[in-house]
Amino acid sequence: MNKCAGKQVIMLKIRLGIVGPDDSVQRILEVAGESEELILVPFPYRRTEETETIIRNNRHRVDQWFFSGQAPYHFALSKGLVKEHEASYPPLYGSSLLGTLLEILFQEGHHIRNVSLDTIQQAEIENIRSAYAMDPLTFHLYSYTGYQPAEDIIRFHRELYEQGTIDVAITCIREVYHHLQEVGIPCYRVVPSQLSIRFVLQFLKVRGQSSWYRKSQLAILGIEVLPVENTTDQQDPYQQKRQELELNHVLLDYAQRVKGSYIRIGDGLYFIYTTRGELELHLHDQSYATFIHDIYTRSRLNVRLGIGYGLSALDAEQNVRLALQYARRQQSAMVVIVNEDKEVQHYDPAGQQEVMAYQQRQWGKEWEERFKEANISPATVAKIESLARHYRTHVITAQELSRWLHSTERNARRLLTEMERLGLAKVTGEEQPGQRGRPRKVYELKF
Repeated sequence: MNKCAGKQVIMLKIRLGIVGPDDSVQRILEVAGESEELILVPFPYRRTEETETIIRNNRHRVDQWFFSGQAPYHFALSKGLVKEHEASYPPLYGSSLLGTLLEILFQEGHHIRNVSLDTIQQAEIENIRSAYAMDPLTFHLYSYTGYQPAEDIIRFHRELYEQGTIDVAITCIREVYHHLQEVGIPCYRVVPSQLSIRFVLQFLKVRGQSSWYRKSQLAILGIEVLPVENTTDQQDPYQQKRQELELNHVLLDYAQRVKGSYIRIGDGLYFIYTTRGELELHLHDQSYATFIHDIYTRSRLNVRLGIGYGLSALDAEQNVRLALQYARRQQSAMVVIVNEDKEVQHYDPAGQQEVMAYQQRQWGKEWEERFKEANISPATVAKIESLARHYRTHVITAQELSRWLHSTERNARRLLTEMERLGLAKVTGEEQPGQRGRPRKVYELKF
């Protein structure tokens, strides 16, 4: 906590988990030094595969993960333990390799002509060759992206040395380094430079702070009761009141779980106010169906969900109402999310998968005026644009568009006609559907 202008300012500290061999972890800690903005949590290991246990047992303690190198980073990604926005590692720039080559020169002398090298890419070697006089040196590379087991890398170096192809092995993996030394193969290790480590520390600090601010955004969960199809239930006011009471119990329990406040907006419409971090912790794409099913089991009411995120209460409320408008266009229960950038995500709770995600376009004043006179909304155009990107095509017929939108072919023709009038589509030809029937117009989308 710092004092500034007579006031106390709380400094947001990012918890950084450092994962790697003990010497690499220690090196990172030394470069990081004492930081007022970072809490460094070391997790040294002996084998890369220990990364899985480390992350599973300590996920709740860490905001961002700093891996010592490519191997543990990509191992964690391949296992689904972290996502790309949660972790990083220091790249091995040419300066790191150059320092190792100088060490070899001093230790082994000028007679070294052939070396084996793992991990580092061919392009990095060419950069060093172009900058320094290294033509007499021949590199035998084991370049790869992602994660490779240490046993495979050890086998690569060992076979070359036993064949007499190389004089020295160079590795970026400590486990490989120790094994080759134990069997008597001259081996040197490339480690990240201090500059590379500092760069990643700063990068993770900024990203961690951004993640915390994102979690503190206001979130509103909108729950709207679908119309009751059974007219008998509608005519029984006591049954309807009992269902509403059960629904209130479910929503009150849920509001308590997400540390939010819960209010009834109108007939069949309820809002739960909370933060994005709390909502994403308890309600995510794997639990939408569970939440909707719980409501139905206890109240016998079907609901649709809309979620709005915003930097202010007004933004969040506008977005949750927009999300519910999109959800009402669907025949069945649907979950729709609208974030602070007006990006729309549709989820089908039954299928447990994202159905569609698209960004609403920011149209200028000229376009806003043109849309006022058109028989198509900007949101529909944005959805068609997203679908075109998804299917990787810019040529379409009304029949294909009707399948995309799950609508009638007549409606699709109307939409394409309006888009043509706006200059967003152009007729480029016709196709004959078969021996009979009128030719179909083929449109090129002009996004």
